[in-house]
Amino acid sequence: MRREILVYPDPFLARKASPVAAVDDRIRVLVRDMFETMYAAEGVGLAAPQVGVGKRVVVLDVSPVDETIAPVAVVNPEIVWRKGSATAVEGCLSVPGVQGEVCRAESVEVRGMDERGNPLRIKAAGILSRALQHEIDHLDGVLFIDRLSSSAAVSAK
Repeated sequence: MRREILVYPDPFLARKASPVAAVDDRIRVLVRDMFETMYAAEGVGLAAPQVGVGKRVVVLDVSPVDETIAPVAVVNPEIVWRKGSATAVEGCLSVPGVQGEVCRAESVEVRGMDERGNPLRIKAAGILSRALQHEIDHLDGVLFIDRLSSSAAVSAK
């Protein structure tokens, strides 16, 4: 089922999401709905707070940019390692029509669980690294526009 994507300045987007205590059928339905919602909006990532759910769940499918990377859902994602820095233009389904340059770690390692509750570790670089950091920011109530430097160019799509 497609869910409505909250749009800035909705105050829910600024709230920190709670950890998932147990991966159950409700979480699996949420993950399925989030993938459906993300694909319908032509996004490459979506965090549960963007659909009004205050839980630490993200889904990503960066295959439109790198077809070698499979779609993934991460429950309770946590960045445990980061290296380097890279600046690139980002946009967000919750901030439609706006893009801006954001500096993020070039590579990250994220741990969490998959949608079945199994432990998961992802070592990522490039677009997957950027997307993971962007979506994990959502779980902490941070939008990409909060990370723009004062000199960063913001433009409409």
